[in-house]
Amino acid sequence: MKIAYVFATNMASTFKLATMILPQLEKGNHGVQVIGMMFFDDNIYCLRQGDPVGERLAKLAKEQNILLMVCDQCAVRRGLAEGEFSQCGTGEVRARGFVEGVVAGCFPQLYSALAANPPDQVISL
Repeated sequence: MKIAYVFATNMASTFKLATMILPQLEKGNHGVQVIGMMFFDDNIYCLRQGDPVGERLAKLAKEQNILLMVCDQCAVRRGLAEGEFSQCGTGEVRARGFVEGVVAGCFPQLYSALAANPPDQVISL
């Protein structure tokens, strides 16, 4: 089964991702194939360069071809993207200051990125 995660609630990346999902993925016992992760609000901070969780996740994402996307508007608001609010949702906003492989986007970019290999389920945390 292919899964995409959406980290939307407070502390989802620091609790659910960092202490449950990521260790299971690293051990190879998560039980599903993760194809994408979308991060909203302060959850994007775990993907900054130098963050231990982000660095581990970037390595894993590269090995397993997992999409790592941050909300473009969330990144612009936090000074972690090149672009303006008027560009959000267009695919023109560029992530900056994140671990390798992270892209910025909104729902249209997420749908497009997952279209060639769609998930069986999307789980919001």
